[in-house]
Amino acid sequence: MGKPSDLVQGTLDLLILKTLLPDAMHGWAIAKRIQQLSGEVLQVQQGSLYPALHRLEQQGWIKAKWAESETGRQAKFYSLTLAGRTQLEKETANWNRLSAAINLVVSEA
Repeated sequence: MGKPSDLVQGTLDLLILKTLLPDAMHGWAIAKRIQQLSGEVLQVQQGSLYPALHRLEQQGWIKAKWAESETGRQAKFYSLTLAGRTQLEKETANWNRLSAAINLVVSEA
């Protein structure tokens, strides 16, 4: 099983952008969704998630607003911007190219 530190550099950004594609979510929900979609393999720690969210927000790829969560508490909800959707397409294409290349090497070795 991989650890979060085993993620290829830049993969967390792709995972966050992809997770936010359908709906706005707060940080805990983003981490939980990534964990669920990965079959419980990927666990994004708060120490990695929140700096990444802050960085993505600074780059203009996501935006945040405070709203009430399902528990009734105030939480910061993140959503994709138009620039974020464009970046997601680029990141996905790069990931597909990189993972195909890695698969070629691994299958030949």
